Amino acid sequence: MVLKSRLGLFLLSVLGFTQIGFSQTTVWSTKMSDRAISLWPAGKPSSWIYDQGVVLRGVEMVYEKTNDIKYLQYIQNKTNYFVNNAGTISTYPQSDYNLDFVCPATSLLFLYSQTAANKYKLAADNIRTQLTNQPRTPSGGFWHKKIYPNQMWLDGLFMAEPFYARYSSVFNQPTYFDDIAKQFILLETKARDTTTGLLYHAWDESKAMAWSNPTTGCSPSFWSRSIGWYVMGLVDVLDYFPASHPKRDSLINILQRFAVAIVKYQDPTSGLWYQVTDKGNSAGNYLEGSGSSMFVYALAKGARKGYIDSTLWKKAKTGYDGIVSKFVSVDNFGVAHLAGTCNSVGLGGTPYRDGTYAYYTSVGTVSDDARGVGAFILAAVEIEKGDPTLITSIEQETSAEKVVTIFPNPVKNQLNIVGLSEEVQSVVRDVHGVVKLTSTGNLISMNGLENGVFTIELNDKGRRILKQFVKIE
Repeated sequence: MVLKSRLGLFLLSVLGFTQIGFSQTTVWSTKMSDRAISLWPAGKPSSWIYDQGVVLRGVEMVYEKTNDIKYLQYIQNKTNYFVNNAGTISTYPQSDYNLDFVCPATSLLFLYSQTAANKYKLAADNIRTQLTNQPRTPSGGFWHKKIYPNQMWLDGLFMAEPFYARYSSVFNQPTYFDDIAKQFILLETKARDTTTGLLYHAWDESKAMAWSNPTTGCSPSFWSRSIGWYVMGLVDVLDYFPASHPKRDSLINILQRFAVAIVKYQDPTSGLWYQVTDKGNSAGNYLEGSGSSMFVYALAKGARKGYIDSTLWKKAKTGYDGIVSKFVSVDNFGVAHLAGTCNSVGLGGTPYRDGTYAYYTSVGTVSDDARGVGAFILAAVEIEKGDPTLITSIEQETSAEKVVTIFPNPVKNQLNIVGLSEEVQSVVRDVHGVVKLTSTGNLISMNGLENGVFTIELNDKGRRILKQFVKIE
C-alpha cells in the first residue's frame, strides 16, 4: 500500500519507565562510513569510476542522517580531486561511452545542492552530454560500454539512471523520464526469466556474443550483484520520478515482481543470498555480501516507501543481520571490516568471460572492497530507519492516573500531548539511545527529525511516561 500522507507519526506501545533499556548497538552506517574515509581518501582510487560512486552515495545518505560535516567534507574532497573550476573531470574519458563513469556523477548534483558551486553543475553537464550521445541498441537501450555493442547489462541501470533522473529533476527536464522508464522496462522485458522471476546479467540484442542465448540474447546465469545493481537503481530513480508520470506504476510493478522473486532465494539459515542467485548451496556456490547488501537496501527502502508489501522489511532485516554476522568484523583497533564481496566480474573481453555458473563461482571474494562497503552502508542506513511493519493504531496509557494521549498532527508536523501540563518535559531518542529532540510543552515539533523508530520520554512534575513511535513519509 502506498502511503498517501506526507507524514505519519504513530504510537506503538506503552512502556513503564523502568522497563526500557536504550539499545547501544553499533551504528554500522556511520562506523563503515568512517572506515571508507580511511580506506579511500582523496586520490584513492585515482580514476573516476563507479566504485567511488557507490561509496559516496552511501556517505551522502549518512550525512543526510547525521548532519555531521565530516561526511560532506569527505564527499567534497573526493570529488574535488577530479573536478576543476571549469567543470573538467580528470581521468574521465567521455568518448569511451562507459556507463560506469556516470555513477559518481550523482555526487556532483549533491554537492551542487549543498554549495551552489558552478563547477559541479558544469561537470554534471559533461556527464549528461555522455548520456545524450550514448550508443543505443536498436530498441533504444543504452549500450553498457562502447566496447560492448548492442549490450545492456543490469549493472548499467544503477550506474546511469539515478544520475539521469536526479539531473532531470533538479534542472526541470521532465520529458526525459520517458527514456529513464524505458531503460528499466526494456531490460526487464528482455532479461527476466518467467520461471524464476530473476533477471539475467545481460542482454545482447544482436545475439552476436558467444555468451548470448541464440533465441533470447540473454547471458546464461543469474548473478546476485548484477540484479542488486538493477534494483538499487530502480528504488533510487523512484525518488525523483514524477508522481503523475504514466510509467511510474510500471516501475513499481517491476520492483514488486523482483521482491516476490528474490525472497524465494534467500538462504533460510543465514538470511543471505548466493553468488549465483538460484543455485543455493550447489558445489562451488557461496554466500555473497555485496549482492545481499543490495537486496537488503532495495527491499527495506521499497517497504518503507510503500512500493512493496511492508512485511518484506523483515526479510531485509534478516538479510542485514546475516551480513553483519557473517561478513562484518571489528579489529583490535576498533576498525570495521567487511568481507565476502565478490571480486570483479564481467562478460566477454579477453580472457573471455562466458557467464556460466562455473565462471561466476570461480571468482573469489575480497575484503574491504568499495562495491561491498558502499552497498552495505546503503543497506545499514535503510535498516536503521526502522521497521515499517511496527506501525499500528495509536495507543493510550492505561493506568489509574489520568489518561495521556499522544497523537500526530501531520499538517503541522508535530506531536500533540493531551492529559499532561504545559510544563511537560519531552526527550526524543532514536533506537540507539541518541537524543534527537528535547522540548517543553504539549506540542512537540518533528521538524528536522529523520524517518525511523523513536522513543519519547515524558516527565511531568515527577510523573514519567515512555512511548514509542515511528516517523515515516
